[in-house]
Amino acid sequence: MGPTMHPTADSTTAQTWRAGAAQRYTAVRAATEALVQPLSPEDCCVQSMPDASPAKWHLAHTSWFFETFILERHEHSFRAFDPAFRVLFNSYYQGVGRQHPRPQRGLLTRPSLATVLAYRSDVDARMRRLLQQPEPGAQLAALLELGLQHEQQHQELLLTDIKHLLWCNPLWPVYRDMPAAPEGVATAPGGWQEFEGGLMQIGHEGAGFAFDNELPRHSVYLQPYALATRLVTNADYLAFMADGGYGDPAHWLAEGWDWCRSQQIAHPLYWRQEDGLWHEFTLAGGQPLAPQQPVVHLSYYEADAYARWAGARLPTEAQWEAAAAKAQVTGHFADSGLFQPRADHQQGRQGGALQQMFGDVWEWTQSSYAPYPGYATAPGAVGEYNGKFMVNQYVLRGGSCATPAGHVRASYRNFFPAAARWQFTGLRLARDLRQ
Repeated sequence: MGPTMHPTADSTTAQTWRAGAAQRYTAVRAATEALVQPLSPEDCCVQSMPDASPAKWHLAHTSWFFETFILERHEHSFRAFDPAFRVLFNSYYQGVGRQHPRPQRGLLTRPSLATVLAYRSDVDARMRRLLQQPEPGAQLAALLELGLQHEQQHQELLLTDIKHLLWCNPLWPVYRDMPAAPEGVATAPGGWQEFEGGLMQIGHEGAGFAFDNELPRHSVYLQPYALATRLVTNADYLAFMADGGYGDPAHWLAEGWDWCRSQQIAHPLYWRQEDGLWHEFTLAGGQPLAPQQPVVHLSYYEADAYARWAGARLPTEAQWEAAAAKAQVTGHFADSGLFQPRADHQQGRQGGALQQMFGDVWEWTQSSYAPYPGYATAPGAVGEYNGKFMVNQYVLRGGSCATPAGHVRASYRNFFPAAARWQFTGLRLARDLRQ
């Protein structure tokens, strides 16, 4: 858990903190419940694959987090809503106790959705009472912020898991009607922005919140490099496919080629061809593939293969962060309600400046997810949040159209295994510069 801004002992400051904390807590929790409003109880119970979780489980687990890590420690005369929930909705915290097996979350027809919503309501009422205490204290403030950031991560997971679930239905049902994405400018070749490299500082700095995997801030030396000014688009990726990209092992890592062959992968997830035309499944149902939109739902293997085919490579996470460090964290996030990447409307209009660094799609990097020099996990069960996953994963940067606005920053490190592609993952090209 990274640094947070804590209230002081001053009574006026504490009162202001309580009001702001209660308001933010209510807003974040309400945003989660709004995401499940279009779903039926049946939708909320089904688990489409072991890597995904039912919507009902997300609703319960985020409540479990507040009950277990805050109410149990800080509530006077604590009493669990249901002692069985401690096991049912524990995700991976070994320090807390046993967990229901992740691949079997979809078998939890009981408790009902109504009971889970009652659980959320109970936890919310108790949390609001707790947040009215005279002096919040630094530990409570830090745990509250971690819980809210954790819930925002699950809001994104809710959307990606719902999308995968509905895609599994051959009817391609609509999650929610959404406004059509505006058409982009004609796909241009795109340019490059060059960076001199040198000794750079990466990692979180400042007083705001950060996860522990963003720390400590440290020095890295970068050789001169360039980043593509735009994301790779559907049109770009169609060219790779038309050139036999999925059939040529020269472009693929050995493990990626084996994955591609064994899984019979021939196009991005959520694409299908009808009458010679490509369509894409979105949370608004099936849509004709939009050439100018960023390609999305690629595995690391596919992103790396495309980059090799294009005569480039994926950036390192240090290169990406150094390039994004001074950029405003603005872009197309989940708050738009569109939940689909949008085409770049700024191509060629800003003198080669980097576009869409934040939002739209998570950008794969070639960096393995590993601890920064000097990294140390927090004591106790909350120390299990990130550190124990630092193996066999790759780092992604920048957020996506399913990420809540305000949740990411230049130092934010997302991570997934190389074969994962149900998240909103895409890519930006990088290349080395001769010295």
